[in-house]
Amino acid sequence: MTFKYNNVYINETSTVTGPYEAKGPFKKLFDKSYNEFYFGEKTWEQAETKLIKDSVNILLNKLNIKNNKVDIHIGGDLLNQLVATNYASAKIGIPLIGIYSACASSCEGMMLASNMISASQIKNAIVTSSSHNNGAEKQFRNPVEYGGPKREYTTFTTTGCASCYLSSTKSKIRVESATVGTVIDMGVTDVFNMGAVMAPAAARVINDHLKDTKRNADYYDLILTGDLGVVGKMILKDYIKKEYNIDLKNHDDSACMIFDINKQPVYQGGSGPACLPLVTFSHIFDKMKQGKLNKVLLVATGALMNTGMCNQHLSIPSIAHAVSLEVVL
Repeated sequence: MTFKYNNVYINETSTVTGPYEAKGPFKKLFDKSYNEFYFGEKTWEQAETKLIKDSVNILLNKLNIKNNKVDIHIGGDLLNQLVATNYASAKIGIPLIGIYSACASSCEGMMLASNMISASQIKNAIVTSSSHNNGAEKQFRNPVEYGGPKREYTTFTTTGCASCYLSSTKSKIRVESATVGTVIDMGVTDVFNMGAVMAPAAARVINDHLKDTKRNADYYDLILTGDLGVVGKMILKDYIKKEYNIDLKNHDDSACMIFDINKQPVYQGGSGPACLPLVTFSHIFDKMKQGKLNKVLLVATGALMNTGMCNQHLSIPSIAHAVSLEVVL
């Protein structure tokens, strides 16, 4: 299912990161970065909560508005019961819709906000997506102190929070349409091989979006997937060609961009709900504002497992949602 919009714009964004992202290729484009993982807090979970509060406060300051002028906060993270988003929201004071599509949450949040703005149910919304490397590792694999070895095809969870403010007020970048993803399960059970888990879901939503909008892939200057990593990026290109006869010549993956993979110990690149929006709201928006990119399809990808199901050795379902952005000429 694809929704079309005529009156939804992204007016402002904010990005806050951890130390690895601060040493990556887009370090000068982030609003704020920390040089360690605790950010002055006692735990990693509390540190992620601080990331969200920082990001929202920076966004509000850029807009020069108070929190009571925002209708809805839509947010998601990776931690159990969305604790980072919930604890942050208690301090932010904006009505909250908490969402979970794992690393696909950023596009899900933008889609939900766009639907409500387009239907005139709300005037504006803030969407946040966050993740913390050590918090995610602790929950889904092993605490980092354990020092367990990882597979060479794994990815490195991004530490950061990206926020955007959407409204019906015209701005440089508009949300043109969005496509709801379908849950796909290809039988992969390896919790380290997220690229293989999520690539088929990305292929499905890209195909559905192009079919619904009657477009070819080359309609977009860039199709940017969420966090497939180097291995998953190759799987997507092969799979979508074989399954849907789509040639992704204009594709890149944010996981392959946010770090300097050749110099940083990040395995096959980044991951996490913050990965795609951090790259989008810094590097991609910079290019869109410069006129180097005019039409971009964001495809956020997420693996929908939890520790209990993985310990039962079940296969891992995945989902991807797509959001089409266009420069207003």
